[in-house]
Amino acid sequence: QLQLVESGGGLVQPGGSLRLSCAASGSTLDNYAIGWFRQAPGKEREGISCISNTGITKYADSVKGRFTISRDDAKNTVYLQMNSLQPADTAVYSCGTSRYGSFWCPPLTSYNYKPWGQGTQVTVSS
Repeated sequence: QLQLVESGGGLVQPGGSLRLSCAASGSTLDNYAIGWFRQAPGKEREGISCISNTGITKYADSVKGRFTISRDDAKNTVYLQMNSLQPADTAVYSCGTSRYGSFWCPPLTSYNYKPWGQGTQVTVSS
C-alpha cells in the first residue's frame, strides 16, 4: 500500500527558500500524478501544485512564479522548491496522489487527491 512521507519543512525568514520532499514507499510514484497542498491554522486545505508522471505541472496563482514542483522517479520522490517565501506561506504542507490517473493534473481540490501524509510544517517569520 502506498505511503507518503513529507519532509523538509522548517523555520525560514521572509524571502528565504525551502525544498520539501514527498517520498513514497509501498509503490512506485511513477504510477501517479502528485499534488502538494497546504493548510494554515483555521483555514481550509489549499491546493498549490501538481505534477503528472509525464511532467505536466499545475500551480495555484498564489505560488506561481515562486514555487517549482519536480519529480525524481528513480528516488521515488517529488519535490517542491519554494522561493521568496512570505508569512502567508506558513502552513502544514502535505502531498497526495491524484484519484484520476497519472497522465494529467486534475483541479487542485482536496477531493481530487489522496492519500495524505502527515505533512511538514513550514513557518515563515522574522
